[in-house]
Amino acid sequence: VMTLKQIAVRNLMRRKGKAAFVLAGLAIGIATVVAVISFVEAMTGDINHKLEKYGANILIVPRAESLPLTYGGLSLGGVSFEMEENRETDLARVNSIKNYRNISALGPLVLGDVKIDTQRVLLSGVDFKSARILKPWWVVDGVFPEAEGVLSGSEAARVLNLQTGSPVNIKGRQLLVSGVLRPTGSQDDQLLFTTMATAQEILEKSGRVSMAEVAALCQNCPIDDMVQQISEALPGAKVMAIQQVVKGRMETLAHFRKFSYGVSGVVILIGALVVLVTMMGSVRERTEEIGIFRAIGFRKSHVMRIVFLEAGIVSVLAGLIGYAAGFAATSAGLRLFIEDRMVHLNVSPGLAAFSFGLALVIGLASSAYPALMAARMDPNDALRAL
Repeated sequence: VMTLKQIAVRNLMRRKGKAAFVLAGLAIGIATVVAVISFVEAMTGDINHKLEKYGANILIVPRAESLPLTYGGLSLGGVSFEMEENRETDLARVNSIKNYRNISALGPLVLGDVKIDTQRVLLSGVDFKSARILKPWWVVDGVFPEAEGVLSGSEAARVLNLQTGSPVNIKGRQLLVSGVLRPTGSQDDQLLFTTMATAQEILEKSGRVSMAEVAALCQNCPIDDMVQQISEALPGAKVMAIQQVVKGRMETLAHFRKFSYGVSGVVILIGALVVLVTMMGSVRERTEEIGIFRAIGFRKSHVMRIVFLEAGIVSVLAGLIGYAAGFAATSAGLRLFIEDRMVHLNVSPGLAAFSFGLALVIGLASSAYPALMAARMDPNDALRAL
């Protein structure tokens, strides 16, 4: 005596064409969903990684209501060089906040105006290690300065007639220009940069910082929460997010996700319709067979289980094939369309389980009506058709 499972398997083997059509339609749908989601996840990770390199998106400045100052094209408001700046040691508390792991760079700056010959220029003390992350657009003709060196902005070099190797006398201290920044289109072009320690000595601001820049953006980074956390860690400072930068980055990532979900929804619907139409056609073709099953004592539930078993077997195979095909298509697509070889595609057990479950749900749900139609078939009508 054959079991219901054996009957379902033999039905699939006898109708290989229709089974293959359902398998192909469902597998293509699952493969497309897997490919789209995998591609978007890989690209989102890559975009997020690159966006992190765009520089600071949180600024820490002293609380004040004096001279407004723009820096890097951003209005910071309330910054004065004659005020009591924050202490450099206080910035260490930023690394104790809840989301400190989301901080990729923290760059303190000390600022002050100095006189070189007859020109007044803004001198900035910088942590050049952090500056490489905070200002990745910097291109230096020369090298970054050490203790007795200066890095000149392009416009400052032009006005002061400086070049690599030129001596600069600042408040009686002789420094050498180690490099000149290529034009950045920002206020950096008009500044002179040196190490934090050197600038603090020259400006007589030992242990103090005028402001700090923070680069913090990764997937789902809570920027607003981080601003609040830094504010609590530094009660004497004003902490602000560069909203237009943060908002633009987050919107870019959100658009990618919405696109993937939209395409996936359409493909899932098409796959479900393919299964539904094919299974309905299969049931109609098997009128005589179903009539014989009912005549020899099969209940309605038995007939429905046979249809569901057929759909389940095909769905399981479609889930496995679809995930493998989708992953392979994504891997090939990344190599073909993405020039950056640093984009990595990782095997996701969660996505594999999702694709397997999705195929099973679509296959069974789409077979519900055909199974019900088969169960409701009148055995007398079916036998008369013999």
